[in-house]
Amino acid sequence: MNDLYESHDAVGLAKLVARGEASAAELLDEALKRVEALNPSINAVTMLREDVARRLIEQGLPDGPLKGVPFLLKDLGAEAVDFPTNNGSKLFENKRYARDSAIYERLKAAGLVTFGRTTSPEGGVGVATEAAVYGGPTRNPWNLERTPGGSSGGAGAAVAAGILPAAHGSDGGGSIRIPASCCGLFGFKATRARLPDGPYAGEGWAGMAIDGFLTRSIRDTAVLLDATQGADLGAPYFAPPLKDSFVKAMDWNGRGLRIAFSTKSLTGKPIDPECRAAVEKAARLLEEMGNHVEEALPAADTQGMMAAWTKIVACGTALAIDTAVRKRGFPLVDGEVEGIARGAIAYARSLSGADYLEAVGEIHAYGREMAAFFQQHDILLTATLAEPPAMIGRFDHRTEDYVDYRMGPGRVFDYSPFAAPFNASGQPAASVPLHWTPAGLPVGIHLAARFGEDELLLGLCARIEEAAPWFARRPPLRYQASRS
Repeated sequence: MNDLYESHDAVGLAKLVARGEASAAELLDEALKRVEALNPSINAVTMLREDVARRLIEQGLPDGPLKGVPFLLKDLGAEAVDFPTNNGSKLFENKRYARDSAIYERLKAAGLVTFGRTTSPEGGVGVATEAAVYGGPTRNPWNLERTPGGSSGGAGAAVAAGILPAAHGSDGGGSIRIPASCCGLFGFKATRARLPDGPYAGEGWAGMAIDGFLTRSIRDTAVLLDATQGADLGAPYFAPPLKDSFVKAMDWNGRGLRIAFSTKSLTGKPIDPECRAAVEKAARLLEEMGNHVEEALPAADTQGMMAAWTKIVACGTALAIDTAVRKRGFPLVDGEVEGIARGAIAYARSLSGADYLEAVGEIHAYGREMAAFFQQHDILLTATLAEPPAMIGRFDHRTEDYVDYRMGPGRVFDYSPFAAPFNASGQPAASVPLHWTPAGLPVGIHLAARFGEDELLLGLCARIEEAAPWFARRPPLRYQASRS
């Protein structure tokens, strides 16, 4: 079972179950063994509910495309009756829900066996996963002194370590693509509103946040997206319809595209030499694949967008905390929320309603500026991060200077300058694991397409995976089955 589990992606495991070569219970047993063996080192899995997973199997799993495959939800969003959340915070610890979210209903219908959640920074605000509610930082299987990223850092660490082949995540400023880069995985952020947000929200962070997945294979992402895409009942807006499906998109030849690339940040700042090397390597590969590749940088006001993003997320953080405090009827007590959350609340208090609406208008204007660039280019290639994975502690949440944390020198937006722009514009974007440093740290390359062109982007990523496969690469920390 260990060898089968190790050598198959989620789609492959589901095929084993369908052929009777493995059972859902056996796959769950294997996943739980790996949690027991690996989680003490990486601190990625929380809210374990083995009893729920066993019950789902005993009741009979739906005949979906991933029937019998073990799965984990991020400990933020994806609300589910059977899976309480902490939302990365002591304030929300063990929060329960009266009904399932639309995305969890669709994941269940795909036949997945959910057995717990993965760690997230408090409120999903951050590029590292070190929330106090989990008793310590989440660590990167490639190097335990490095972060697996955030906010879907637990998902990234769990998949990279081999606990499971795919996991749920979400992305409001790079929170799927950043862990994908840090952990040597594929991470895809779909076009705004491609996946459902309801019924607990109409949108996240003014439409910048969306659910998604971290996977070791692109076909796993394609199947998961096909299983979950589409507006839920009462959604305030929805993405342009797909031409066909994500799975069918994998058959596209990936040739003849106009690809722009940059070895600098979108504000023109230099990036780490290893990240630059990753971009240059990818540019050569894409040209060899039959595409026109040229160096070009959007003229959009990325610095202004980042300032607007910072305001919107501060207001969202303050709203979530204020709502929880109001409902319970007594104020925050010391230690319930971390420094960044306190700083975000203070910053939000300094903003007016007009300031918030102005910030929303600024990200909409930014989307139009980016759309103009993509009239001349089909794809923009950059690094995913400006540096290899950061050291543990660099982006912890102790400081209360929320604005500096996001926008100060060497802080979040200097480290991650490429991801949030496409949350603001709503365009599809992906991190692809094409490069490793001499020290063995993963470095992702980032690809973005015009609004609504999810299938084109995923198809291109599939051709890159075919040309430069990464599935067999494993981190030093991995599960070793007992042979006794």
